[in-house]
Amino acid sequence: MLLAEVVAASAEIASASARLVKTDRLAALLTRVAAAGDAHLVTVTASWLSGELPQRQIGVGWAALRTLPPPATTATLTVADVDARFSRIGAVAGKGARTARAELVRDLFATATDTEQVFLRRLLSGELRQGALAGVMSDAIARAAGIPAAEVRRAAMLAGALPTVAAAALIGGRPALAEFRLRAGRPVGPMLAQTATGVDDALQRLGGTAVFEAKLDGARVQIHRAGSAVSVYTRSLDDVTARLPEVVAATLALPATDLIADAEAIALRPDGRPQRFQVTAARFGRKHPGELEPLSVFFFDLLHLDGTDLLDLPTRDRLAALDGLVPAAQRVDRLVTADSAMALAFLDRTLAAGHEGVMAKSLSAPYEAGRRGAGWLKVKPVHTLDLVVLAVERGSGRRTGTLSNIHLGARDPATGGFVMLGKTFKGMTGAMLAWQTERFTELADGPADGYVVTLRPEQVVEIAFDGVQGSTRYPGGMALRFARVVRYRDDKSADEADTVDTVRAFYERGG
Repeated sequence: MLLAEVVAASAEIASASARLVKTDRLAALLTRVAAAGDAHLVTVTASWLSGELPQRQIGVGWAALRTLPPPATTATLTVADVDARFSRIGAVAGKGARTARAELVRDLFATATDTEQVFLRRLLSGELRQGALAGVMSDAIARAAGIPAAEVRRAAMLAGALPTVAAAALIGGRPALAEFRLRAGRPVGPMLAQTATGVDDALQRLGGTAVFEAKLDGARVQIHRAGSAVSVYTRSLDDVTARLPEVVAATLALPATDLIADAEAIALRPDGRPQRFQVTAARFGRKHPGELEPLSVFFFDLLHLDGTDLLDLPTRDRLAALDGLVPAAQRVDRLVTADSAMALAFLDRTLAAGHEGVMAKSLSAPYEAGRRGAGWLKVKPVHTLDLVVLAVERGSGRRTGTLSNIHLGARDPATGGFVMLGKTFKGMTGAMLAWQTERFTELADGPADGYVVTLRPEQVVEIAFDGVQGSTRYPGGMALRFARVVRYRDDKSADEADTVDTVRAFYERGG
């Protein structure tokens, strides 16, 4: 199959607003791919259309994509060829690897047409946004394979990878899906939370009574034990076992032979308060712990114990099994209540201890991958900053013709300039996109660099964010976590924007 066919489908999916239209277009493409009988080709196509690479990371960042060769005039690349090239790029190692990798990237892009270059660039940078989220992709796989969507979702949770399930469903059918079972050592798709506006909202949505758990400012891990073998996976299901020996040791100390559990790994200060998130994250980025801060582990869910699957049991039963296995000191602090005042007090104590907020969970909900339903809700305060828009990127897909992804800067009193803290496209309504496209066209400062338009630093925007983390990507050494647009502040000038010192204060206190 030609890459151009996938690119065309991606563009059509991105431009469609109706979920059913997206699903039909995905299903049609997957059906054509599966007709060749190549399971790997199905996996690759499903991965790309989900905005991911089967290889995960191949060492190509923004620096390697800034300057690209002129596009080809004819579409000749195939999906198999591009996938093979990605694998070759990812395999480059040793002295001179960066130069060799850059040369392979240039060779690939030189054979790609203009639209293919845009697709590949966004795919490699993690910014391929076309609305083919897991729910839509699951429905498309089910439609293409003629299998109930619930069976596809269940298999995806147990496999931990929707593209793998796509290949099984489209090539092997329902018997192939039945082979996906809960098994220690194979990561499971994690259950995720929706957002509640507060504890009252959470209680109402969960039926009046809920389990409130401290939402620690650490890193979620999924722990598997089969006898003396322990495996630890991140939320994105990367294997980090060798990097977290404390988690392995804590798991081996539990009175069990086989288990699968959800937990939080976190670096704590001597007084028990959390270190900055970046301190915890550093342990996940190093192959060897070395002299880095030690981690503590706190368990909050149990999916399997000694031959018994617990996935389909209600939360109350899974927690009872967890309490019978894990000492209280190693469990996430929790409260079961229907009293909003008690829930609010629990939230306040958690925040005072330096953590993010609380999770509110239904007592009766089973464990389901993704955000289906509202069995889990997160409640945490929202921080905001007034920042200046330094540049904007040209939109793609449904946002083609707009100026979309904005670059955010804080005022630097020492220099009179601005320090970039990240980018975001989140929170923008259709009306906002139309307004900012007109506004930023007026503020354009010189010719565009590729699809990035530099702006005169005049427009202030209110940005909500979850925290500030260290970053080597930006000159200030910091980046906002989960930044999203609240509103544009025409009532403020750029010299009234928040300063980099304010941002650094958030960072220093772990906010």
